Amino acid sequence: MEAASVPSPTGLPRTRHVGDRIGDGLLYGLTALAALLGVAVIFAIIWRVADGAWPAIHEFGLSFIWHTEWNAPLSKFGALYFIIGTVVTSFGAILLSAPISVAIALFLSELAPPAVRAPVGTLIDMLAAVPSVVIGLWGIYVLAPFSAGHLQPAIHAVLGWIPIFGGDPHTESTVFTAIIVLTIMTIPITTSICRELFLGVPAELEEGSIGLGATRWEMVRTVTVPSVRGGVVAAVILGLGRALGEAIAVTQVIGNFIPLSRTLFAPGDTIASRVANQYQGAISDIQISALIYLALILLVITFLTNLAAQRIVKRFELQRTGGA
Repeated sequence: MEAASVPSPTGLPRTRHVGDRIGDGLLYGLTALAALLGVAVIFAIIWRVADGAWPAIHEFGLSFIWHTEWNAPLSKFGALYFIIGTVVTSFGAILLSAPISVAIALFLSELAPPAVRAPVGTLIDMLAAVPSVVIGLWGIYVLAPFSAGHLQPAIHAVLGWIPIFGGDPHTESTVFTAIIVLTIMTIPITTSICRELFLGVPAELEEGSIGLGATRWEMVRTVTVPSVRGGVVAAVILGLGRALGEAIAVTQVIGNFIPLSRTLFAPGDTIASRVANQYQGAISDIQISALIYLALILLVITFLTNLAAQRIVKRFELQRTGGA
């Protein structure tokens, strides 16, 4: 029996052309260039700030970090009070804004009816667009008098036995006022990111939890938040970075005073506020270099904070996926 002849296979029609390959190459090149440009900008910033701070680094060394005196006429400079002020105001703001932001995000994503969700979410997003100087002016004319007349005395009456809530609670320009201003400024960005994270949790997981008899609170506690807790931590750290670098609004309400007191109800200063407040009026080259040295310290603090955030997020992801 003669075997049937098998027709030779014909090639599939070409669907890619030279132009497609050129497009792939352009896409790769442009995206790689954008990434390299971002890295180059970061290194350029670090180099320029370090170069400007070098005279102060050479003059004061690392002792600049723990020295407290800041006397421009005598060319004596130290950063300790400003570092403390930056840490206290930024972390104080995050301690207040983080739970508020998460609560707002949960309300908008899980509980609010559509008629409320859209306008409230829009208003929260619009708060992020308010200029810092406007929030600072509002802090001067509205928040500071209200805080000195009502909020600080009420806290002092209950917690005045704790040193950080002692002192005169009727002072308007205080570290506490700066913390409240930074809290208001960090809430929008943290809330927006957390809201998108909660909305991204698969509906099947939440509906399955409800179907198994969980209450709404149990669903949020055991399914929604654990599913995105790494992202929530990243959102909070992003808000912290916003608080660390804020200068104008803090300068307007903190009082710009050293030395720092042990109480929050007293004037203070931060790194960003001191740089913004004195750079244009610096009376010597060494003062300018000392101010840039402050900026370099703030840059290092910001980088270390972001590295810590990445480590925390990675650890949460490993725990969620069952990694070591």
